[in-house]
Amino acid sequence: MGVRRPSAGVRAAVLALDAGNSKTDAALVGADGRVLGTGRAGGFQPQLTGTGAAVDVLEQAVAQAAGAAGLTGPAGAAGAVPAGLPYADTVSACLAGADFPVEEQQLADAVAARGWGAATQVRNDTFAILRAGLPVGRPPRGVAVVCGAGINCAGMLPDGRTARFPSVGRISGDWGGGGGLAREALWSAARAEDGRGERTGLAAALPGHFGLGSMAALIEALHLGHLAWRRVHELVPVLFEVAAAGDRVAAALVERQAEEVVAMASVALARLDLLAQEAPVLLGGGVLTAGHPQLDGPIRAGLAARAPLARVSVVAAPPVLGAALLGLDAVGAPPAAHAELRAHFG
Repeated sequence: MGVRRPSAGVRAAVLALDAGNSKTDAALVGADGRVLGTGRAGGFQPQLTGTGAAVDVLEQAVAQAAGAAGLTGPAGAAGAVPAGLPYADTVSACLAGADFPVEEQQLADAVAARGWGAATQVRNDTFAILRAGLPVGRPPRGVAVVCGAGINCAGMLPDGRTARFPSVGRISGDWGGGGGLAREALWSAARAEDGRGERTGLAAALPGHFGLGSMAALIEALHLGHLAWRRVHELVPVLFEVAAAGDRVAAALVERQAEEVVAMASVALARLDLLAQEAPVLLGGGVLTAGHPQLDGPIRAGLAARAPLARVSVVAAPPVLGAALLGLDAVGAPPAAHAELRAHFG
């Protein structure tokens, strides 16, 4: 769908931001749920670049959205003037790297300093998936598990209570996600080739994906920088292909990922006292939305055993929708506005 330009001098109700490790999306949304302008920029990685540089990436997406909405010069034009600040009544930002309250506050302060909205609210990006998957016209209530580059989980109740995990890697007890699965597959394949571990088809399939003849060659290419480490995420579909062919080592990794998803979701449900009542469990992120039967089946079976009243579904909608819906919640928009917004994003 297209976007609707506001009248001169009219600002949006919500500036929604969803920023993950690989991309950043922005959307300016009217009080009636109409999308006025959108923008996209690169990955948001404050833990690597620092807060200021990370928020500069947000600004690129915001400038595109404001330009598309007619609030600045042409989107992306050199020297475009940020006329009409603030652009929106509230900024609803769901950001990777907002894992602890202190990080949420630091990022909220940095975003608020840009003047894009009269008010600013920052949450972890997992909450965008959670809100995007919940029904129109109902207060947020449920749990979401996101398995993309990493893995994370968040739950929310209508009274504002939340359940979440730090999700900053192995030091906070995390296992898996796309990056974690790729590293585990490489570890197993390396040991299989040199004899320290169990034989597995991963030893041929992983280097073969890059046109290499052995794990030794792949290890050398990664170690010396001849192959960019960021490309290891390409190995996740290879892992699932090998698992689907009946490889025991690959299948064990997929099973472990399913167990981790079930553990996170069931613990979050328990923290929110939702185990004894019907509640949605929403699955998002590239690993969970890819539709791998070897992963989907065990997740549903595991949740049926540990949380039998959970209603499991996959969220295919873009996460920026969830950030925008949270913004509409904050400004008290009616259900019709939520429905209009959902219709735009399909």
